[in-house]
Amino acid sequence: MQNSKNAFTMIELIFVIVVLGILASVAIPHFAGTRTDAHIAKGRADVASIRSAIVTERQARLIQGVSGFAPNGTGTYVATNGTTYNQMDNGGLFGGVLTYAIPNTAGVDGKWSAAAGSGTYQYRLKAANNTFDYNATTGRFTCTGGAYCSKLAN
Repeated sequence: MQNSKNAFTMIELIFVIVVLGILASVAIPHFAGTRTDAHIAKGRADVASIRSAIVTERQARLIQGVSGFAPNGTGTYVATNGTTYNQMDNGGLFGGVLTYAIPNTAGVDGKWSAAAGSGTYQYRLKAANNTFDYNATTGRFTCTGGAYCSKLAN
């Protein structure tokens, strides 16, 4: 009788490694595209949340008898009726209208940055800045420049 060992041959192991290498070479570029798609989806969701929050804040002010949208700036201000309101960037970007402010992070894909209280914001996507402007008079938050404006804002 012969002793037989249960093991893989060298050829079988090389074949498995080659197949895994081929699968990895196909999958890795696909996952890189998925990351960009996720940053676009996050940016679109952020823009929608910011626009909705601007309108909600305006409605809350109207109920209290104060017209106007959240002004550009940081911190708070006192309205003519004596009520204290948040400015657009209280406690961080968009903290005057959102429940949680967005951190000011320059130069990172999928993140927002701005000069605090300026009314001009940038969302970075694929190493390109996309500029958004907030007009405190009209309450509009619009994409004014960048390669991906059409993907980030409707």
